[in-house]
Amino acid sequence: MNKPQLLRLLQTARHLRPIQIANRFQRRFRSATPSKSPPPPQRKRSGNWTLAAQRNPTLLAPNKIKVFESEIEVTSNSWDDPELEHLVRYNLHYFDDLNAVNAENRSNWQQALLTRWISENPPAEGTGWEPYPLSIRIVNWIKWSLAGNELSTAASKSLALQTRSLEKQIELHLMGNHVWANAKALIFAGLFFSGPEADRWLSHGRSLLEREMQEQILPDGGHFELSPMYHCILLEDLIDLANLSHVYGQKSVKGLEQTIQSMGRWLRVMCHPDGEISFFNDASFGIALKPSQIEDYACRVGFSAFPPCRGSVTHLADTGYVRIQFPNHAMLIDVAAAGASYQPGHSHADTLSFEWSLLGQRVLVNSGTSCYGVSAERLRQRGTAAHNTVIVDQTNSSHVWSGFRLASRAKPFGLTIDESNDHVSISCSHNGYRRLPTRVTHTRKWEIGPTEFSISDEVGPRFQQAQSRLHFHPDWSVFKVNSTVFAESQVIPEKLEITTKAEKRLLPGSYHPQFEQSLPNSVLECDLEPDVASKIRIGWS
Repeated sequence: MNKPQLLRLLQTARHLRPIQIANRFQRRFRSATPSKSPPPPQRKRSGNWTLAAQRNPTLLAPNKIKVFESEIEVTSNSWDDPELEHLVRYNLHYFDDLNAVNAENRSNWQQALLTRWISENPPAEGTGWEPYPLSIRIVNWIKWSLAGNELSTAASKSLALQTRSLEKQIELHLMGNHVWANAKALIFAGLFFSGPEADRWLSHGRSLLEREMQEQILPDGGHFELSPMYHCILLEDLIDLANLSHVYGQKSVKGLEQTIQSMGRWLRVMCHPDGEISFFNDASFGIALKPSQIEDYACRVGFSAFPPCRGSVTHLADTGYVRIQFPNHAMLIDVAAAGASYQPGHSHADTLSFEWSLLGQRVLVNSGTSCYGVSAERLRQRGTAAHNTVIVDQTNSSHVWSGFRLASRAKPFGLTIDESNDHVSISCSHNGYRRLPTRVTHTRKWEIGPTEFSISDEVGPRFQQAQSRLHFHPDWSVFKVNSTVFAESQVIPEKLEITTKAEKRLLPGSYHPQFEQSLPNSVLECDLEPDVASKIRIGWS
C-alpha cells in the first residue's frame, strides 16, 4: 500500500465507530448457521392486515425474474451466479413479487419458487443467507402470509431458520439503513411467531430500531444518509410496522407515529413538482415506492396526509437542503454535509449542487444512479462532475472511492438565506478543495426570482482549471446561437435563455433515472477564473 492509499484509508476509517470495526472482526469468526429446532408457533392475530403498497410485478414466468432492466432465468445455479452483479443476486432472493400488483394471479408460480428457494439454498450458504437479503425476504414472506396466503410447514420452518441466522448477523459493521432493515425483520418475525424465542427477536428488534430511529432520523425529519430514495424505503418500513401493530394489537416501537409524520413532511419538501424524488446522493426511480404510493399507504393505515410545502423558502436545517418555490418553478439546493459520518456509502460529491423544475417539468438534474459495485462508472456517477456544481482541477469535492467509500469530506459553511418580496438570495461556501495545494474554497450564490435566476461561483485563490456544470434533463434540447445558449422542450412551451461571460461549451452527457438505464442529455460547461465571480443567468418568458 503506497502513501496516498494509506492516507485515503486513514481518512475513511477515522470516521468509523468502534463497534463497526469490532464487528468486522467478529463476523470472521461468528457462525451464522441457525439452530434446526422446530419453529415457534404463530401468534394469534387480533386485527386485519391493510394491503401494503404494491410494486410492479417482477415474476414474469414460473422461473423468470425481472431485476432492473434485465430478465433472468432462475435455475438452481442462478442464486449465486458469479456472473451476476451482487445487487442483482440480492434482488433474486428478495421475493418482492409476493406483494406486487396482482400477486394473487401468480400465486402458483410464487409457491413453486418459494419451495425451490428452500431446497436450493441450504441454511447459511450463499447470497440468500447474507443479512440484508434475509431481512427483506423475511418481511416479504410474512407480509404475503398476512395478506391471506398460507405458508407451508416447510416455509414456516425456513422462516424461523432465516430469522435465527439473521439474529447472529446484525450488520453493525455497516450500520445505517442495513441495521434498520435487520431490526424491522426481527420485529416482523417476533410478532408473527409467539413464545420465548419470538419474544427475544421482538425485544431485540425493538431496541435496535428505537435506537436507530433516534440516531438516523434527524430533527427536520430527514434520514441521515441524505438519499431521498432510501428515505422513502425507510418511511415505508415504518408504515409497515404500524400496519403490523394493528394486526397483533401491540405497539412495535416508541415514537413511530411522530416519526412517520416528520419523515412525510421532509419527503414532500424534497420532491419535484412532478411528485417524484430529487436525485441527491444515491437516488433513482423504481427502487423505492413513489412518494404518492407511500402517502396513500400511510393514509390507508390511519395516518393523515403529509403536509404540503408552504411559503417561498423551506430550509431543512438538520439535513442541509433548501427548497425555493415560486408559482411556476421550484429549486432544490444542496448545502448539506456528506451524510452520516460513519456510513457515507451512499454519498456523492455533490456539495452546492441543485436541481430545478419549470412548469412541473424537470430542467436541471443531477445525473442519478444506475449501478452499484466498484466500477469506474459507479465512481463517475458519484463524482462532482456528474452534478450541477463546480469541479476544480479534476478533483472531486469529497473524496469518493471504491463503490461505497468516502475519505475527506466537503463541509459547507457561511450559509445565508435572504428573502424579500418576490426575490430569494442564497449564499454558501464549502472547503472540499482545501486539500488541494493552493487550498481552494468554492463560494456559490443563487439569486432567484419569479421569471429568472442566476448562479454566481467564486473559486480561489489559485487553481489550474475549474468548471461549472449544468446537466439538462433529456427532454430539453440545448443549443448555442452566437454567445447565447438556448434550451427548448417538447413538453412545455417555455424557451430558456442562458447567458454568461464565461467561456462555455456544450458537451454530451448521460442521465440515469433508474438502475441499468442511461439516457443521453446535454451538459453546459463554463470555465472559471481564480477569484473572479462567474455568473450564469437563466431566464424565460
